[in-house]
Amino acid sequence: MSGLYGQASEEEGLRAIDVALDLGMNLLDTADVYGSGHNERLLGTAIRDRRDEAIVATKFGNVVDAAGRPLRISGRADYVHEACEHSLRRLGVDVIDLYLQHRVDPNTPIEETVGAMAELVQAGKVRYIGLCEALPADLRRAAAVHPIAVLQSEYSVLERGVEAEVLDTCEDLGIGFMAYSPLSRGLLGGELDLARKPDPADTRADGTRYPRLGPAHLAANLELARTVRRIAAAHDAGPAEVALAWLLARRPWIVPIPGTRREAHVRSNARADALVLSEDEAKRLEQLASHVSGARFGRDVPTPDWVSPASRSP
Repeated sequence: MSGLYGQASEEEGLRAIDVALDLGMNLLDTADVYGSGHNERLLGTAIRDRRDEAIVATKFGNVVDAAGRPLRISGRADYVHEACEHSLRRLGVDVIDLYLQHRVDPNTPIEETVGAMAELVQAGKVRYIGLCEALPADLRRAAAVHPIAVLQSEYSVLERGVEAEVLDTCEDLGIGFMAYSPLSRGLLGGELDLARKPDPADTRADGTRYPRLGPAHLAANLELARTVRRIAAAHDAGPAEVALAWLLARRPWIVPIPGTRREAHVRSNARADALVLSEDEAKRLEQLASHVSGARFGRDVPTPDWVSPASRSP
């Protein structure tokens, strides 16, 4: 709803959040970097009279300039405290239910970062803490400092890198998992197609940030998405419902967090937990990831390679 996928209507976004809460979707995920704080303020407005119905999750760690351009990742203790204060004010809440480090800072020991987050819990400003895109070694070192409630990383029918080791580590440590981009940034939900008119403000448009969605790879990946659509048609459902149902069936502690700005999409997503895939359908979906074309992120996006060992040390 803010700053990544082109122009968006605040009114439409507020309505989508309201409908989500009406349907029982109570986990609302945002970050300080989305729209340079705009999304936190939007979410704060949406829950002003419904705070008790919402589990508010937000993130810190990506430092940007006044124009929203990325500068660096920071996990320094003083920055953790400063970022939290700003988020609390923008959200208009007294406590953040779930506070996550958006990316692990390679230049700051994770023990320092998690220690500062633990201080926020002790101060009553945060209830639970988590990490995003962290490797197994990061998770184990972090959990030795303070309980980690959640890891948030990309996971979908088309992106399954976390299955190699990350999910097993979460299970060993009792850490829940929030699967972001479960619809591959609109690819699996039917939002993207070859005929769409590029929006200069949409970071998916040219493939620089998300190569799989750019001109060089989109056609090949849309062909994979057609398999999802065919399965959806057999269930008289939408493709997003199929993609989410597949994730919901993986492990009981995996929670997909589909991003959407439209009420109709929220209502469609809500039907996913009632859709049961056959063994054959699940097998067809599980074959797709090995045929994906293009890298997950462009070179300018700081994200770990799942197959590389964690080498960060205090």
